[in-house]
Amino acid sequence: MWCLFTLIYSILILGSAQGVFQNRKSVNPEANMNISQIISYWGYPDEEYNVVTEDGYILDLYRIPYGKLKSNNSAQRLVVYLQHGLLTSASTWISNLPNNSLGFILADAGYDVWMGNSRGNTWSRKHVYLETNSSAFWAFSFDEMAKYDLPASIDFIVKQTGQEEIFYVGHSQGTTIAFITFSTIPKIAEKIKIFFALAPVVSIKHMKCTLFKLAIKWKSVIKSRFDVYFSHNPAGTSVQNILHWSQLRYTTHLKAFDWGSTVLNLVHFNKTTPPSYNVTNMNVTTATWNGEKDLLADPEDVNILYSEITNLIYHKSIPHYNHMDFLFGLDAYHQVYHEIIDIIQENL
Repeated sequence: MWCLFTLIYSILILGSAQGVFQNRKSVNPEANMNISQIISYWGYPDEEYNVVTEDGYILDLYRIPYGKLKSNNSAQRLVVYLQHGLLTSASTWISNLPNNSLGFILADAGYDVWMGNSRGNTWSRKHVYLETNSSAFWAFSFDEMAKYDLPASIDFIVKQTGQEEIFYVGHSQGTTIAFITFSTIPKIAEKIKIFFALAPVVSIKHMKCTLFKLAIKWKSVIKSRFDVYFSHNPAGTSVQNILHWSQLRYTTHLKAFDWGSTVLNLVHFNKTTPPSYNVTNMNVTTATWNGEKDLLADPEDVNILYSEITNLIYHKSIPHYNHMDFLFGLDAYHQVYHEIIDIIQENL
């Protein structure tokens, strides 16, 4: 994960140094917009909510209640919830043109689209009583995102829409926290009709990530909507979250954050070592897509994960896909998005 973090900033620095952003305005106006402005810019209805977690974090939740061409807001629509990955935000679902952004595609297909933000990213840096610049605010990893953020967001959506079940789409870390939540909190799992996992990550033992290789895989991104992608990403996270990922580098088991001492682990877990998360305990219908060129969600790690999913109804491995193609790939609709819609329709 550090290599992705470093690469993003390297591209930004090098791009500036080579004059990519010097003495010129962004090609795409969305590069200077927030999430609500991007949604409105393309002519879609936009709603924004604040969700307060059990431990006091205030998360921004965005909604596209219906499509641009279907303006009847009175009809109840099936809910699809989109959860971003590490170092990104809800903006990743609307960063491409409307015909290639999953958030807009689902809205135009007749769904009520909700997009979450994990604590600590650009749009979720408020707390009921903690100051953002305090160490206490940043003392979290994806453990807390799974334990607090996701349940709070899902409960809010269910209450707001009156629907008992929703569809969930996660990318990268957005799948990680879902696997944890759905396997440890049954009352939340019961509210998920189908879990769509894009570039799923539970184990990173076999991750093959070098800056050179990743730069090659990102060359298509650099040539398309570079300014939009990198004006919104990286969207931030805590150092503790990055450390948590680094702790998993040499294991195939997804474990909670190791606080570094038996005393602290006892305080947090009532045991001296961090507990493991057991994906086999998840009883949620699941469909997955992974890329064979993915340097983060390595195919070897993904294959281990598949053996642990008890209710896997669909799996597709895309030979030429890397980690970010699921969000920014120009053929994402044909490779992934239309299949998500087909599976939803087949399971109504």
